[in-house]
Amino acid sequence: TTTPTSYMMNEEHQYMTPEDEWDRDLLLDPAWEKQQRKTFTAWCNSHLRKAGTQIENIEDDFRNGLKLMLLLEVISGERLPKPDKGKMRFHKIANVNKALDFICSKGVKLVSIGAEEIVDGNTKMTLGMIWTIILRFAIQDISVEETSAKEGLLLWCQRKTAPYRNVNVQNFHISWKDGLALCALIHRHRPDLIDYSKLKKDDPIGNLNTAFEVAEKYLDIPKMLDAEDIVNTPKPDEKAIMTYVSCFYHAFAGAEQAETAANRICKVLAVNQENEKLMEEYEKLASELLEWIRKTIPWLENRTAEHHMRAMQQKLEDFRDYRRIHKPPRVQEKCQLEINFNTLQTKLRLSNRPAFMPSEGKMVSDIANAWKGLEQVEKGYEEWLLTEIRRLERLDHLAEKFKQKCSLHQSWTSGKEELLSMKDYESASLMEIRALMRKHEAFESDLAAHQDRVEQIAAIAQELNELDYHDASSVNTRCQGICDQWDNLGTLTQKRRDSLERVEKLWETIDQLYLEFAKRAAPFNNWMDGAMEDLQDMFIVHSTEEIHSLITAHDQFKATLPEADKERMATMGIQSEIVKIAQTYGIKLSGVNPYTNLSPQDITNKWETVKHLVPLRDQMLQEEVARQQANERLRRQFAAQANIIGPWIQTKMEEIGHVSVDIAGSLEEQMNSLKQYEQNIINYKCNIDKLEGDHQLSQESLIFDNKHTNYTMEHIRVGWEQLLTTIARTINEVENQILTRDAKGISQEQLNEFRASFNHFDRKRNGMMDPDDFRACLISMGYDLGEVEFARIMTLVDSNNTGVVTFQAFIDFMTRETAETDTADQVMASFKILASDKSYITVDELRRELPPEQAEYCISRMTRYIGADGPAGALDYISFSSALYGESDL
Repeated sequence: TTTPTSYMMNEEHQYMTPEDEWDRDLLLDPAWEKQQRKTFTAWCNSHLRKAGTQIENIEDDFRNGLKLMLLLEVISGERLPKPDKGKMRFHKIANVNKALDFICSKGVKLVSIGAEEIVDGNTKMTLGMIWTIILRFAIQDISVEETSAKEGLLLWCQRKTAPYRNVNVQNFHISWKDGLALCALIHRHRPDLIDYSKLKKDDPIGNLNTAFEVAEKYLDIPKMLDAEDIVNTPKPDEKAIMTYVSCFYHAFAGAEQAETAANRICKVLAVNQENEKLMEEYEKLASELLEWIRKTIPWLENRTAEHHMRAMQQKLEDFRDYRRIHKPPRVQEKCQLEINFNTLQTKLRLSNRPAFMPSEGKMVSDIANAWKGLEQVEKGYEEWLLTEIRRLERLDHLAEKFKQKCSLHQSWTSGKEELLSMKDYESASLMEIRALMRKHEAFESDLAAHQDRVEQIAAIAQELNELDYHDASSVNTRCQGICDQWDNLGTLTQKRRDSLERVEKLWETIDQLYLEFAKRAAPFNNWMDGAMEDLQDMFIVHSTEEIHSLITAHDQFKATLPEADKERMATMGIQSEIVKIAQTYGIKLSGVNPYTNLSPQDITNKWETVKHLVPLRDQMLQEEVARQQANERLRRQFAAQANIIGPWIQTKMEEIGHVSVDIAGSLEEQMNSLKQYEQNIINYKCNIDKLEGDHQLSQESLIFDNKHTNYTMEHIRVGWEQLLTTIARTINEVENQILTRDAKGISQEQLNEFRASFNHFDRKRNGMMDPDDFRACLISMGYDLGEVEFARIMTLVDSNNTGVVTFQAFIDFMTRETAETDTADQVMASFKILASDKSYITVDELRRELPPEQAEYCISRMTRYIGADGPAGALDYISFSSALYGESDL
C-alpha cells in the first residue's frame, strides 16, 4: 500500500522534474501549457473568490507574492506570516519565499522552483508551483481502499462510472476526451441534472460542454477546461484533468458522507421507534392486566353469604367459570408480559440504550405482587363457598326439622289450655270426678313425655341462631311462643291438679282399670309418636360410614318392636278386661275412657302406621347407601387421575430445570427441542380437562373430601399454570440468547464454548453460578482477576446484587467489551455532518436528508436550539443524541 508521504515523493519525482525536462515537455506539446494555465487559473480563482479577489494572468498576478500567500491561507485555513508591503523586487521575493516556505512546512519538497523565477513571471515554474499546491491541498488527502492521491482518485472515478455504457476510465487524459466520463460522474450523484440516456459518444464537444455548464451552475465547480482544446489535443494534459476531476470528488464526497450519516441516523431512529412501540405495547398490556386484577379482587373478597342454597351454588358455578374460562387467558397474558419485558430489555441492552422503566405501578414486580394478591384472595374463596354450602345445607335440614317438631308439638298442645281451664269438676259426679282426676294424671304424664320435644325445639332454634340462619327472627318468635305456651301449660296443669285434689277428697270413686289403661296407653302412644317421628326423620350423610351408622341404629330400633308389641297387647288387654268386667257385673259403659282421649282404635291405627313406616325407612337407607357408594367411586376415580397428573407435573418441572443445561446442539436446535417439549406439555392438557370434569361431578354430588389422594384440584391447577409459565420462560431465554448471538456477531461455536464453560462451573445445575464459581470460570478462560476488577465485573453481571450469575448475564459480559455498538457520539457526529458542521440543524435539513418517517420522528422530539447563532425554528440535535442513549451530558 502506498502511503501519502511516499506517494508525494513519487509525485514530486514525476512532476517536479529538472528545468530542462520541463522545457522539453512544453516544447513537445504547447497545448498542455495552455490547458494547465486555464485550469490552474480557474482552480485558484475558485478559492480566491472566498477572499473577495481573483487573478487574471497566472504568471503575472502571483509575482508580488501577495495573492499567492492569500491563496495558501484560504485553502489551508491557516495564517501565514505578515507580508512585506513594499513594491521593490526584494519585497516581492520575500513574500514569495514566505509562501514557498509555508509549502515546504507541509512536507512538500520543491525542486528547481525559486522565488526569483516566480517574481520574474516564469510561466513553467509558476505552473509547477501551482501544481505542487494542488497536489498537496486538493489531491493528496484523497484515499479509496488505502490507495492515495492519483491512484485513489482514479479508483473512485472507475467505481462511480462502472455501470455506464461507453465509459472506461483508465487514466487522466484520453479516457475523458469524449466527455461521457464527466457526465457519468455527475449523473451518478445527481441524476436530476443530466439525462445520460440522451448523450452520444460521437458528440464529445456537446458532452464536455454539458458537463462544464452543469458543474458550474449546480455544483459550484468553475469551468477550468475548453472542450475544443481537449478534443483537439491527442493527449490532454493529465494535471489539468486531475485538478478538474478532484473538484468533483470533493463536491460529491461530502454528499456521500451525508448519505452515510443519514443512513446511520435512520438505523438508530428505527431501533428507537421499534423499542418505543414495544414499550407502548407493554404499558397497554400491563394496564389491562392490572385493571382486570383490580376489578376481580373485590369480587373474590366479597364473602357475603346468600340465604338460599341455589344462590350459593350459582356462586360456586361462577367461580368455576372464572378458574376454567376467565383466568387462564390472563395467566398467558401475564407470562407474555414478562417475556415481552425481558425481550425489550435485551433489545435495549444490545442497542446500547438505557433499560426500560415502566410507568409507576406497572413494573413486572408490581404485576407479580398484584397477581400474588389475586391468588391470595382466590385461595380461600372456594373453601368459603363450600363451607357456606354445607352451612346452608345444615340450616335447611335444621329448619325443616324445627318446623316438623313445632307442628307436632302445636298439634298436640292444640286445645290443651282450654281443656285445663275447664271447671267441669264443679258439676261432676264422684265417678266423673275420679275420672277427671285420673285423666289429669294421665295428661301430666303425657306433658312430662313432651318435655323432651320442647327441649329439642329450643336446642334446634339455638343451633339455627349460632349458624346465622337468615330467618332466625321467625324461628325465635315461634320458639318463644312454644316456650311461653309450655310454661303456661305447666301453670294451668298445676292449678287444675290443685283443684281436682281439693274436690277428690269429697268424691272417692274411680275406675282403676280405666286409669291403668290410660297410664299405659299414653306413654305407649307417645313412644309410637316418637317412633313415627324418627322413622320419618330427614337425614344427611357424607360417607358410607355415616349411613351404615344410621342403618345400625334402625336395626336396633327394629329389634325393640317385639317388646313394643307386647306392651301394645298388654295395654289392649286392659281394655278387654274393662269390657269383661262390665259384662260380668252388668256395668253400662259410656264407650269413652274418662281418663284419656286415646281409644284402643287409636293405638291400633298408630301401631299399623309404625309397621308401615319401617320398610319405607329401610328403602330410604338402602337408596342412600347406593348414593354414598357412587360418591366413593367418584372419589377413587378422581384420586386415580390426580395421583398420576400431580407427579407428572412435578417431574416435568424438574426436567425443565435441567433442559437448558442438558440440551446440546445449536440454539435453533435447542429452540426446536424446547418447542416440541412445550407441545408435548400442551397435548397433556386433555388430562387436566378430564380431571376438571371429574372434580365438577364430585362437587355437584357435594363431595368435599377425598382420603385417597393428597392432590386437590387447586394443587393441579396451580402446578399446571406454573409448568406452562416455566417452559415459556425457558423458550424466551433461548430466544434472547439467539438475539444476543446475532446482535453481537457471536458464532455458534463461540456460544457453544461459552455454554460449555458455564455448564462446567454451574455446580448445582440450576442455570446459575455462585460468585466463586464465576471467578473460577473467568480464570479458566484466561482472565487475570484482582479484587477490584472482579468487583467491577460483578456489578455488570449482577446489577441487582442477587448473589448469582445467570447464563444471559454471562453471555452479555463475554461479548460486551468487544462488540461494536452505535453510540451517542456516533449519532451526534452523523447529525453534525447533516448540519454542515453547525451546532444546530433545521427542519428543512432533516426533511431533505432523512426519509419522511424518520425526519418527522426527529422533528417531533428535538428541542429548540437556544444558542444565539441559530435561526428561528432551529433544533438541538446534540441533546437529542444524548437522550437517545439515556445520557444527560456527553
